Amino acid sequence: MATKTAMITIAGRPNVGKSTLTNRLVGEKIAIVSNKPQTTRNRICGIVNQGDTQFIFVDTPGFHKPRTKLGDYMVNVTRQSVSDVDAVLLLVEPIANIGPQEEALLAQLKAEGEPVILVINKIDTVEKDTLLAVIATYSQAMDFAAVVPISAKTGEGVEELLAECEKFAGEGPKLFPDDMTSDQPERQVMAEIVREKLLWCLDREVPHGTAVEVNRFSERDDGIIDLDVTIYCEKASHKGIIIGKNGAMLKKISTMARVDCEKFMGTKVYLQTWVKVKENWRDSDFLIRNFGYRDE
Repeated sequence: MATKTAMITIAGRPNVGKSTLTNRLVGEKIAIVSNKPQTTRNRICGIVNQGDTQFIFVDTPGFHKPRTKLGDYMVNVTRQSVSDVDAVLLLVEPIANIGPQEEALLAQLKAEGEPVILVINKIDTVEKDTLLAVIATYSQAMDFAAVVPISAKTGEGVEELLAECEKFAGEGPKLFPDDMTSDQPERQVMAEIVREKLLWCLDREVPHGTAVEVNRFSERDDGIIDLDVTIYCEKASHKGIIIGKNGAMLKKISTMARVDCEKFMGTKVYLQTWVKVKENWRDSDFLIRNFGYRDE
């Protein structure tokens, strides 16, 4: 049987639901999500097999105006990810107004010349009549290959979106084994799960100034995984916030992370966490690379 593949990038402003859509398409959690912008820092490939077609969906950092070298890296990842793919999903909110981030992305997409599907997310939050104005506004800005309203949260419209994506699949061998759902190494997924809990549990700037490094990832003979993790933050005052009174906050973060790590790995995980200070690491090229944020 001839197989087909489609490499499709999911692009959009921060917090528009790119990672939620990636997880919905894959059918399991491979990308972390939070209610804070700029949650995703690296490009993550979600792999979906349907019949003889393999889709590789590339989840990207939110397109934003960077304020640090880490921000520059994230925007560069997005720019690289919308070139040399079969199609791009431009994910937008159901608002009949094109913001500066969308304008910048539209200019980039026009320059690349790849087919673009406009995906209007969060339709579960508005009346359906309002979508007509959103479609009209964006259709004036660019000639889209298709327009698909969806809710990544509920799954509404996602099957229709996959059907549109299938049109851009070309004949060729599958790039990943059928049982793979992500290109991320397991230890990287574990680090991201811990970082997600930091985003959920901490306020303001503190979680954005954190990085997570897995120091030990080993499996015992009985399948239990030992996981040692260091959380880096930018200020000594942030370290105190992360640890909390009598270690309560760090215990909460670690417990939430361990539960999700066990779900992902399908086995018991013993997680130990430490907190260290690395001042202004987001503006250090060396530390950015050291924490795994490397250009392709």
